[in-house]
Amino acid sequence: MSNALDLDLYFSRIGYEGPRTATLAVLRELHRLHPLAIPFENLDPLSGRTVSLELPAVVNKLLERRRGGYCFEQNRVFAHALMQLGFRVTPLIARVLWGREADAVTARTHMLLRVDIDDTPWLADVGFGSATLTAPLRLEAGMPQATPLEAFRLADASHGALDLEVQSGDGWMKAYRFEQQRAEWIDYEVSNWYTSTWPASLFVSNLIVCRVLPHGRLALRNDRLTERAADGQVVSEQVIGTAADLAACLGERFGLPVGEFDVPRLFERIRESH
Repeated sequence: MSNALDLDLYFSRIGYEGPRTATLAVLRELHRLHPLAIPFENLDPLSGRTVSLELPAVVNKLLERRRGGYCFEQNRVFAHALMQLGFRVTPLIARVLWGREADAVTARTHMLLRVDIDDTPWLADVGFGSATLTAPLRLEAGMPQATPLEAFRLADASHGALDLEVQSGDGWMKAYRFEQQRAEWIDYEVSNWYTSTWPASLFVSNLIVCRVLPHGRLALRNDRLTERAADGQVVSEQVIGTAADLAACLGERFGLPVGEFDVPRLFERIRESH
């Protein structure tokens, strides 16, 4: 991954004012702030727009236009910021298991990062929607690890892979499975094309917008808005009944520039599909 990222622009976007050093404390603070500031969203795939992974395009979208994005966009920006600070970053790719059977076989469609600090590996991921990490995790299987929100853990899977699991009211839920072999950028390009253009893709046929709150999470799935507390318990639920309500929700609750979209058409789209 080449090209340079304007760190001043990135830090302004996420509200970071700390030291520019490659330490665990800095990684933790950046990982906390990024998902608080930049929402996860799939408005481009749902609108039939191309999702470019070129760094200038991602910077323009997430930082300059103050949009959100999904895993490839979020973690590309995050990876570049970390590398420019001197962190040793290895891009990885995962099979999403969220909402599926534990033994499901899925394609590799999720980008995540390994970050090595003083020979200790950490998992970093600021782009997993409604279960986005809010802190890096030590990259080892075993005990649950606390974050500002839910607890997570890594569990051994077959053939040397690891499963990321999140604690919920129903027990431990699998998020995704990954190996620690470095992913090549072409792997993300192929996965991005598949994810953003395949007619049956979740992101082509559903509206998904998620935001981390200081003490919980906010998620919009088509016309249903749900706020959850840090422990995962539902705080409130709301059905979005009109295009005007959708525009207000996207702008006021998620901080997105709704003027970029034909919101009435988006509202029709989610109503037609569901």
